[in-house]
Amino acid sequence: MSAMQGAGVVVTGAGGGIGAALARRFVAEGARVVVNDLDAEKTKLIADEIGATALPGDASAVVTAAREALGGRVDVYCANAGLASPGDAFADEQVWASAWDVNVMAHIRAARELLPDWLERGSGRFVSTVSAAGLLTMVGAAPYSVTKHGALAFAEWLSLTYRHRGLKVHAICPQGVRTDMLTAAGTAGELVLAPTAIEPEDVADALFEGIEADRFLILPHPEVAGYYAARATDPDRWLGNMNHLQQKWEGV
Repeated sequence: MSAMQGAGVVVTGAGGGIGAALARRFVAEGARVVVNDLDAEKTKLIADEIGATALPGDASAVVTAAREALGGRVDVYCANAGLASPGDAFADEQVWASAWDVNVMAHIRAARELLPDWLERGSGRFVSTVSAAGLLTMVGAAPYSVTKHGALAFAEWLSLTYRHRGLKVHAICPQGVRTDMLTAAGTAGELVLAPTAIEPEDVADALFEGIEADRFLILPHPEVAGYYAARATDPDRWLGNMNHLQQKWEGV
């Protein structure tokens, strides 16, 4: 029997892409799933397709309603909703504020609501869809890269602070995934992400492999581990290589 049999699961940003793939996989594993997305129509379509509960709306405010829909208990929370937010350091203040709100603060708000119950019963699982941009950095996307670093830092903090009290935390860090977000990344996405892009279902597979192995860091693109190690070992060389990518993107 699957470890997720009967578990109460919330997946935000589940109207398509990675979120929909995660929701489908949790249902297939026997979980009771709440699907959340800002797009009410997409939320209902996915929920009806897989036999889940649709709760459209802001991911930051879904926990209370999801807990009620799941009979008073959330076992797994997938903080998957995110904004691509392309642009450089001179991006409009609202672009930065929106990226920070969705990519970081929504995770914090959810954890704030979930932790008291999880800590009281000594179990809970928080899944953060971070992106490889949170480990490395994405060309042409300052707000996205900076806030995804923040999402990773928060997931790390949750894990190091509460793992001895039963909290399991997983940070999913894929590179390119064939979703609308990849399309929104434009020419930078075509250069950096598209050549090795995978399907959303591959990300779901990687998460469940990571859950079984009890791993914090989930790398659907295994090569990201080498890039991350190179960044830490010789940051100047890594930055130089990334700058070459930047120049290629600019057509220099």
